[in-house]
Amino acid sequence: MKSAAIPSFRYQIFFLIMLMALLNYIDRGAIAYASASILPEYGFDKADWGKVLGYFGYGYILGALIGGILADRFGAKRIWLIAGATWSIFEIATAFAGDLGLAFMGGSAMAGFATIRVLFGFAEGPAYSVINKSVANWATPKERGFVVSVGLLSTPLGALLTAPVAVGLQTLTGGWRSMFVVLGVVSLALLIFFMTRFTNTPDENPRVSKAELDFLRRERASAANASTPTTSVAPVWHFFKNKDLLLNAVGYFSFVYVTFLLLTWTPKYLQDEFHYNLSSLWYMGMIPWTGACFTVLLGGKISDLLLRRTGNLKVARSWLAATCLLLTTLCFILVSQAQTVWGVIALMTLANALNALPNSVYWAVVIDTAPSNRVGAYSGMTHFIANTASFIAPMLTGYLTVHYGYSSMFVAAAVATALGMSAMLMVRPGSRQISPSPLPAAV
Repeated sequence: MKSAAIPSFRYQIFFLIMLMALLNYIDRGAIAYASASILPEYGFDKADWGKVLGYFGYGYILGALIGGILADRFGAKRIWLIAGATWSIFEIATAFAGDLGLAFMGGSAMAGFATIRVLFGFAEGPAYSVINKSVANWATPKERGFVVSVGLLSTPLGALLTAPVAVGLQTLTGGWRSMFVVLGVVSLALLIFFMTRFTNTPDENPRVSKAELDFLRRERASAANASTPTTSVAPVWHFFKNKDLLLNAVGYFSFVYVTFLLLTWTPKYLQDEFHYNLSSLWYMGMIPWTGACFTVLLGGKISDLLLRRTGNLKVARSWLAATCLLLTTLCFILVSQAQTVWGVIALMTLANALNALPNSVYWAVVIDTAPSNRVGAYSGMTHFIANTASFIAPMLTGYLTVHYGYSSMFVAAAVATALGMSAMLMVRPGSRQISPSPLPAAV
């Protein structure tokens, strides 16, 4: 039987996972489009704003760390439910964060934002580790590279859609507070529907046909026969004994740095340097993410193609990522010297597209290298290390822009991507070169 004739309920699951991840990203990025209202209301300057944006990251890295571990222990569905419900609630609470600080935290609006943003970040943190766990359970080994890249499309697509969604909601509802309330309610509604369709594995789902289950089992068996079986459960801390996983996390750090820099500071940068108002940001904020929406999908295909052609994971994963990071570094150096808005936007768009191309590679390296029974936990470790950039990027940018101007934030981005390039050149995914067809068996 040809694979094209196999029922494919799993693709409905992949689509819903992408929607959940998409809303996850829109929810976290919306605050960047409220700076023009929040800063004067609470008397914040750019350094303060960097802190407000960065507090999210402190909770985010902790949520990412425990999310993968808990997904391995309790299953992805339970963690999806808890994390999704919690981040939706704190998205709504963001509307009242400053006032809560003024009323109950010593008159400090900053304390209110710090508390809610840390808790919101903690709730959003598990998402991508749980996505990796879900993909490992639902996708065939041959599909994983592309399926991961489709799931990760939520990063640039979510950031792209954040601009019109955030601007539109503020315009239609009359303020930044109602924007957060609407986003939180929509996330809760999608979560409820998702929970009616998703199960930890295809075997548990009554909507998966026998033909599809048989197909998935054959594919997993083929991959298992071509790989070394895992005979024991590796301790979680063994992640830190694996040089390749650590270096891969550094490479992913550079991706996250660029992503959070552009996600959090692009709106205010355009307002301050080129005098765009909120109504103009709905389209100007979208442009830097347009190319990345295509390259994040293309990267998974290129990586899988290189693996099929060469049978060499280092070529397919490490060299591909390092090449993209080198070109990203060059783009940010040029951005720091650009003088016109369209020159800046064009170079930012190109840099972001190149940065996004190997996004799926970092996650594929974890699947290639980690013991199959530790994919979730090791994904969480990778996410933890890499997402220190989620608070470093916005906070450092706030400091740099106050003391050295906006061009310095692009120089810092170039340094981050150069560091990631150097790390990825030293990554050797998996324990050996493998045949091009199988990736490690699904859990």
